[in-house]
Formats: sequence, C-alpha cells, structure tokens
Amino acid sequence: MITASLLYQNGSFTKIENHENSDLSLFKLVIGFGSRALLSAPKSYENIKNKFPNAQIALCSSAGEIFGNEVLDDSISLVAISFASSTIATAEVHIEDFPSSYEAGKSLIQKLPQDNLKLAFILSDGGKVNGSELVKGMNSVKTNEVLITGGLAGDGDKFEETIVGINSIPTSGNVIAIGLYGDKLRLSHGSLGGWESFGLERTVTKSKENVLYEIDDKNALELYKTYLGKYADELPSSALLFPLSIKLSNEQEPIVRTILSINEKDQSMTFAGDLPEGSQVRFMKANFDRLIDAASEAASTCLEMNTNNPKLALLISCVGRKIILGNRIDEEVEAVSEIFGENTILTGFYSYGEISPLKPLTNCELHNQTMTITCINEID
Repeated sequence: MITASLLYQNGSFTKIENHENSDLSLFKLVIGFGSRALLSAPKSYENIKNKFPNAQIALCSSAGEIFGNEVLDDSISLVAISFASSTIATAEVHIEDFPSSYEAGKSLIQKLPQDNLKLAFILSDGGKVNGSELVKGMNSVKTNEVLITGGLAGDGDKFEETIVGINSIPTSGNVIAIGLYGDKLRLSHGSLGGWESFGLERTVTKSKENVLYEIDDKNALELYKTYLGKYADELPSSALLFPLSIKLSNEQEPIVRTILSINEKDQSMTFAGDLPEGSQVRFMKANFDRLIDAASEAASTCLEMNTNNPKLALLISCVGRKIILGNRIDEEVEAVSEIFGENTILTGFYSYGEISPLKPLTNCELHNQTMTITCINEID
C-alpha cells in the first residue's frame, strides 16, 4: 500500500507529502475534502484530474479540512492511495432518485460488488439526506463481514449546501461509496465523543423523525431552556454546547445528537439524526479536555483492533467540536497523531455527522459530536 497526501489552496498544490517518491499518475484512488467554493470550481477538479489521471476521484465538501496535524479552512486536503493486491470499486446514488434516504442507502450498498467486500467508506450529502435512515438502509443489506464508516459532507458553519461527487465536479444530493476488497486489508475504527452527561434520563414521548416535541410528556424546548440557564438566550448557537445523548434500546450504548435548529412557533427542536419515540435521552455538556482525550481514545481503539500502526487514518470529526474547541482544535488532531506516530498519514474533515459502528465490526450508526477514525493498512 502506497500513499501520498497533497494540499490544494488558491488554485495550486501548495504541499505534497510523497515520501516514497511515487509516480502520482499511477495512483488508483484519490479522496479529497475541501471547502464548497473550491470544490465546485471546475478548475479545481481539472487540476486534481490532471495530477491523478488514472485514479478514481472522490470529493466531499467540509466544515474544515485535516491535513496531517493541521486543521485548515478554504483548502482541499487530498490523499492518494494504491494497493499492492487489494482492489477498489465505487458507487453513487442521488437522493432525489429515491422515495427515502433508507432506500438510497440500500441501493448504494447493493451497487457495490459484494464478493470479498471489506470496507464501504461513505461520503454523503449533509443537508438533503437523513443520515439516520441512510445508515439503516445500508445496514439492512450489508453482510456481517463488511465494515461501513464515513461521514456527512459539511459546508463550514453556513449550513446552506453540501456537495459530494465521484469522478466529476461534486454537486448537491449525492451519496457515494468507496468499496475496498482483499484478504490482505487490515481495517480498524474508533468513535468517541468525550461529552459529559448530566441530569436525569428521560423518555422521548413525542417526535417525528429528527424533530423533537416532548420529553416525559413535557414541552421539550421549554425543558431544554431550563437546563441551559443563561445560555438559553443564545439559542440556537449555544445548542452546540449542549447536545443530547440517546439510547435507542436498553442494550445499546448511547450516541450523541446535535441540535440543528429550534422552532419557537411549534416549540420543537430539530436534530442532526432521528430521535424515535420511546428512546432514552440525557442532556450533555462540553468539557474541552475530555473532548481532546476522546480523540486520543478513538485512536487507541483502532490500535487495539489492529496492533500494527496503520498506513492511513481517515479522521472525521463534527463541526460542533470545531466550533467549541475554537483555537484549540488542532489539539484533537495532534492527540490522534501522538497515538499513531509519524508513519501514519492523517487526513479527513469536519462533518455534519459521522458514520461508524459503536463496537468493532457491528452495524454502523450515525453519530454527532464525535471524532471518528477509519484506519487502513495492507499487509505484504
């Protein structure tokens, strides 16, 4: 397995990390994360294609780009990959071609050749797609041996439009899958948040998909404002500081849900994933050091699954973490780097949702406010 990483800024490649001096024209796969403005410019795609004429090129808009130990904006962070024996396949669907995100998820996985499929790495539109339903659809048709990870595209802190594409200029509404195949692949993953729960566990009593109306038969927005105290006047922006943890069943570990917006008229809250009636929720709050520690723990989880340091680590972290950590944001990427060491290439982006199993090689889930890592290696 050979990798190279490149940074594209202001119309040109400003950094190239190609330690094995590989011929860039021979790479078979390129994955890039960048600002919507840059990715939608035809010149950007043309320059990337000229640099990698024989590669499949997957591009996804972001709320911040990860290049090595740096977190950047207004750039495109690219990683190029070639395998010795493992193979690659890609698939793409458009959300408007399906009656639901669930059906889109099913179709996407079914489009990939299934024989010896090890990893489906997903990059999805982050505005038009219901991430919870997308992962349910993918889980419904995948085999137990297949690992599914990935994330929802971002758009900075604008939340206007996200774009994704494979072998073309990325556009809105797309969901793509990169399938990796081969017995010599070594994969691992980790996903942790680092948030602190507080208050009582409560039950969702009225909701519709990702819109929450009542908790314990009480108005959810009023209850939420009570917990926020002085921060209630700063809604909806302050909601990033206080997500919800949700347990979909008694057996499942909690996952985190970010609040996207509030509606004073109907007293509802819209989240970045579904909150089914009957699920158990608790309020959460940010602890800066714990957020950074969680990024380190996610990396350690990857090493526990595969003791060999990975050649490549794909990092997908939530835009909420980036906003909260502010000028400390580099620390969570540096924490990951310290675990893996200098021989692991780091790339990734800040997203509107992260896709990863909670436990090794189980069904994937939609997460918010986590650092999610996918590690890829190929043994000789």
